[in-house]
Amino acid sequence: MAGRGSRLRPHSLTVPKPLIPVAGQPIVHRLVKDIAKVLKQPIEEIAFVLGDPAWFGDDVVSSLQDLAKSLGAKASIYRQDKPLGTGHAIMCAKPSLSGPAVIAYADTLIRAEFDLDPAADSVIWTKQVDNPEAYGVVKLNENSEIVELVEKPENFVSDQAVIGIYYFKDVAVLKGKLQEILDENVMNGGEYQINDGIKRMMAEGKVFKTGTVDEWMDCGNKTITIETNKRMLGFLKADNDEQLVSASAKLENSTIVEPCFIGENVILKDSIVGPYVSVGNNTVIENSNVKNSLIQTHTTIKNANLEDAMIGNHVKYNGEYKSVSIGDYSVLE
Repeated sequence: MAGRGSRLRPHSLTVPKPLIPVAGQPIVHRLVKDIAKVLKQPIEEIAFVLGDPAWFGDDVVSSLQDLAKSLGAKASIYRQDKPLGTGHAIMCAKPSLSGPAVIAYADTLIRAEFDLDPAADSVIWTKQVDNPEAYGVVKLNENSEIVELVEKPENFVSDQAVIGIYYFKDVAVLKGKLQEILDENVMNGGEYQINDGIKRMMAEGKVFKTGTVDEWMDCGNKTITIETNKRMLGFLKADNDEQLVSASAKLENSTIVEPCFIGENVILKDSIVGPYVSVGNNTVIENSNVKNSLIQTHTTIKNANLEDAMIGNHVKYNGEYKSVSIGDYSVLE
């Protein structure tokens, strides 16, 4: 999770993208918890690879330590000082690379229910897609084993897209192959890639299988993050295992159209909120109609008619304003 999340600006200018809340929880928190559900076994350690300490500071570290503790695990914090690719990022966590492990990129959310294949040396999680030419996909043999990784194939290879979550029965094997990649300075696109380590494992006969997820939700940019918020709220309502509307929220002549996440100490006045709206703690919405939107904490919204909106923390927005001062990367549509 060392990247800066430039495609999600301005929201990622003040909050690292993996910590931006979606449906009431930071992206990386939801991802780690969902992976834990699929694994169905105790987790001993969660290693987080962060970027510059000036950006991923003490508050971020504290949040991640609390996340690991909530799952009965210890947190290990590593830094990737330069953006040298996925293989390099993984090797930044070199002391933690032993035994069974999952490696995941922290800008995606999943819904999945499957058992890890005990015969596999590794499982690459995939999602069936309608346009495989736009993704990296896996090539399978007659035994449903992965024999090749193909990036954006021009000719049909399979419709199983790699989503960026991997299981290794012994991640030390991958570590050895990635060390070879670093020592030999094997780069693709100016970066050291996990795929080059995986291909070397395949060449030695390691068995790779797929674990297919039911849902794969990206958080790469504003539009798709709002869509992910919508889908996640729908899943959470169906699951009915999270309280989506805080007991401390106050409604004054207002209506919540479910599903919505309404945080602590939120005040809704003369407004209709929902469906598919997430509102962070200590936010006030007054005389407004808001649907299919993501609004963070300590924000005040007045006289607004919002749809497909993403609004950050400590914002003041009044739909009646005519003279405004808007910072870099902001969008009003």
